[in-house]
Amino acid sequence: MTRVVETVRLSGGAVRRGAAGWVNPGRLFLLVPVVVSLGFLIAPLVALLVRALGIGDVVRYARDPFFLDALRLTLLTSLATVGLALLFGTPVAWILARWTFPGRRLIEVAVGLPIVLPPIVAGVALLMLFGRMGLLGRYLDPFGIQIPFTTLAVVIAQLFTATPFYIRTALEGFASVPANLEEAALVDGCSQLQAFRSVTFPLALPALVSGLTLCWAKAVSEFGATLLFAGNFRGRTQTLSLAIWTAMEVDLWEAVAIAAMLLLVSLLIFLLVERLPRARQLS
Repeated sequence: MTRVVETVRLSGGAVRRGAAGWVNPGRLFLLVPVVVSLGFLIAPLVALLVRALGIGDVVRYARDPFFLDALRLTLLTSLATVGLALLFGTPVAWILARWTFPGRRLIEVAVGLPIVLPPIVAGVALLMLFGRMGLLGRYLDPFGIQIPFTTLAVVIAQLFTATPFYIRTALEGFASVPANLEEAALVDGCSQLQAFRSVTFPLALPALVSGLTLCWAKAVSEFGATLLFAGNFRGRTQTLSLAIWTAMEVDLWEAVAIAAMLLLVSLLIFLLVERLPRARQLS
């Protein structure tokens, strides 16, 4: 009994000292940049939502053909980007996660570079490749094939800037699957494809879904590369991001309404991505 009382007394003292530690001037000083940072990050988003809720006829903007055309094009191009990223990016991610070969590090750098590349630079680079005088475009032009300033150019711009997000996330997912599980499946008589389908893919699936979600979010929000490489033509290349930029010059409140809608979509995407790792741990 004496030991129990002493333990409780000591633990209570530790709790009291821990609680008192929070009033330490040093810790209070650390709270200042925390409050400033959170305020700086949250206040603009709150202001956007508040002003959007203050719009009397926000439903009118949601039904505006200007918004609906941009929404349709954004959904069409972004979903095409996700499908192409899944088709071509998955083998790249798996090879980088499983193979060791000369130049592997160079490929990793090439895959990750578009993530940190300024979007306007990406647009210039795409023009230098697919433009009429570009390295590839000059050979396409005689056949009447012109890619810049078309809907296809929107997809290409999104692919260039968004696919690396999927590949990098998928690579981490494949790398997290122990190689000995694949080897055990091969020993049991599975082919390489069967081992991938029954072992590797299910275990890496949460990471693949996270990567596709990030890829889609980046494709939806892409602006700089799309503007420079595809232009801003309503119904053909004008995505939601470009529609906001255009509306700012014509109707500020329509720009606010569209921006608020995109903010809510981005929030849903972020919450989805945050929940996936937890779901994987629970499973």
